[in-house]
Amino acid sequence: MAATPSDSMLALQALTPEALAARIPGLSSAHARKIVSAVHRDLPIGEATFTIRRSVIEAILASTTVPTLECVEEQKSAIDSFVKYGFRTHDGHVIETVRIPLEKKGRFTVCVSSQVGCALACTFCATGRMGLTRNLESWEILEQVRHVRRSLNGGAEKAGHVYGHGHVYGGDAGRVHGVVFQGMGEPMANIERVLEAIFVMGDPSAMAIDMRAITVCTSGIPTGIRRLAREAPKVRLALSLSSARPDVRKSLMPIARAHSLEEIIDASVEHARITGLAPMWAVTLLNGQNDSEEDARALGELVRGFVEKSGKSPRISVIPYNAIAPQDDPYSRTTEEREARFRETLRDSGVHTRKRYSGGGDVDGACGQLAAAQRESLPAPVATT
Repeated sequence: MAATPSDSMLALQALTPEALAARIPGLSSAHARKIVSAVHRDLPIGEATFTIRRSVIEAILASTTVPTLECVEEQKSAIDSFVKYGFRTHDGHVIETVRIPLEKKGRFTVCVSSQVGCALACTFCATGRMGLTRNLESWEILEQVRHVRRSLNGGAEKAGHVYGHGHVYGGDAGRVHGVVFQGMGEPMANIERVLEAIFVMGDPSAMAIDMRAITVCTSGIPTGIRRLAREAPKVRLALSLSSARPDVRKSLMPIARAHSLEEIIDASVEHARITGLAPMWAVTLLNGQNDSEEDARALGELVRGFVEKSGKSPRISVIPYNAIAPQDDPYSRTTEEREARFRETLRDSGVHTRKRYSGGGDVDGACGQLAAAQRESLPAPVATT
């Protein structure tokens, strides 16, 4: 069963060395780094603390814990190397995580969830049909990555000791190269906990993941985009665009009624100027909905305007639609002919695209499908107009 910290206990794996030192009287920054390093390598805390005063160790043990998520499902795709995990939280909800193979053998990106469900109700997303239950805590986000790391190196599990049994990450089986916040939930709606998790992911004493290999995907919350730029300027931004035509976007993504495309693009321009990073714009093509030549021309115009304002050219990622309902699905994947025309129209306007491979579809682990554990009980998806 999943374990959770009490109100008075801190989740140790969700603290940077600086945060830990600030909370424990008498703990130096150097010793805090040793503690954090031990925790993220599943080493017993005693192996890293022989130079630390016993009173300080006792204070750490009395005020911190390392809670866990219960892995209730691990499904390996039969058609590619994607793996989907289901984790049960302490309050009985199931969240899903996907391990994505990269081109270089042995390297993986972890697609993490940031919420239980999602409030944004994008019509082409299974998670959007769930509604929002709650935000995930930063440790719950981090545990998804920590579990994948263990599974890459022999599947070692904690053996009764709160700080592990000596298993060390980084074996020959593979390593986590990056993280993408594109699982269940809208990361910008849980930006506080997402940033806390990112700082731990990137800390050399903790997960030591290159910040440039972390991407936060959003449906479009301007305040979150601006905060990400200011506080985590090395982290990349991805925008689920769906359509550059405002009316079409509103029909597919209700968030567009609260935040106009102009607002979102302005925030993305600010992100590009502050960070120097080009964003990724994702377009999930839906047959007869957003895949016309008119849609492509509008997207081309939006790209040109963004380049003029920011000096950066967004990377356009075309994503095939993945079915989100066992029956009565309101959408279908665009035809090869319509997709070819869409991309050709963009090329004619000087905009290059790449088609993203969306793997794990046979285990409901592809883009837009995360909610499989509750799929049968969800309301039928409805396309809006």
